[in-house]
Amino acid sequence: MLTQIKGLHHVTSMAADAQENNDFFTKTLGLRRVKKTVNFDAPDVYHLYYGDEVGNAGSVMTYFPFANMGKGGRGAGEVSETVFSVPKGTLGFWQERLSKEGVKQLGSYSLFGENRLRFAGPDGDGFALAEVDGDSRVPFAGPVAVSEGIHGFRGVTMRLRDEGATGELLKFMGYQPVDGQGDFVRYAVPGGNGADYIDLEVLPGASHAQQGAGSVHHVAFAVEDRAAQLEVRKALLDTGYQVTPVIDRDYFWAIYFRTPGGVLFEIATNEPGFNRDEDTAHLGEALKLPTRYQQYRSQIEAHLTPIQD
Repeated sequence: MLTQIKGLHHVTSMAADAQENNDFFTKTLGLRRVKKTVNFDAPDVYHLYYGDEVGNAGSVMTYFPFANMGKGGRGAGEVSETVFSVPKGTLGFWQERLSKEGVKQLGSYSLFGENRLRFAGPDGDGFALAEVDGDSRVPFAGPVAVSEGIHGFRGVTMRLRDEGATGELLKFMGYQPVDGQGDFVRYAVPGGNGADYIDLEVLPGASHAQQGAGSVHHVAFAVEDRAAQLEVRKALLDTGYQVTPVIDRDYFWAIYFRTPGGVLFEIATNEPGFNRDEDTAHLGEALKLPTRYQQYRSQIEAHLTPIQD
């Protein structure tokens, strides 16, 4: 069993409109845009990162906004819901705020003893806020006051046809099954970073999900540094998983592999962080490009539609 993984690092999804996506996360949810860069494999597309003050691991939601992308189809083999942690007693505030902002599919529910508020993102993305008592992570002091703000992720829900193989993988990665409720099984990583939970929703008859706008592209797990990442990579390879080489993503190093249930997993380092090329006071303001694209800056900037803050 691995011990290097300390919860979620980030969740990356796809969207159809960069401006709408930016406004939803920075103005409606009150997160900070901590980086504005481009997709490493498609530099004509933004890669936008939203999180807490400095983009700590376990707080960062990222997006590839492909212009006019068709909406994804919900089903098995995907992350169906990304869950954020908010202070105890704040769901009433969030219900009122999201309702005033015209956010769709609002609904209260309870899972594993947590009061939650479900809602949809601009592309039908599945989100929820969970009231968590004692979360010590500090929310970003932006449009939403710290007293009601989002601490970071609570976890994600993965919708699968079968729990078995994915559950075994999670246990190998250091997660432990801690609870069950109806179609859901909860896994937690001990001593995590606050973004500690993976809930598996098992629906044997569900159709397969189709990726598009509003779909999660991959979910990333946090390790402290490159040495820990290499240990995890070797262990996964030895177990039979096909794992990519280490890829430099400028703000973290990454490896990727596909899970038995179909969800793409990433293992990402906490180093070097989002302040490696911008000071903390100005994170996410300038368009940052990977080194190999710097020579094409003028062409890239001419193609990208400016985002109004």
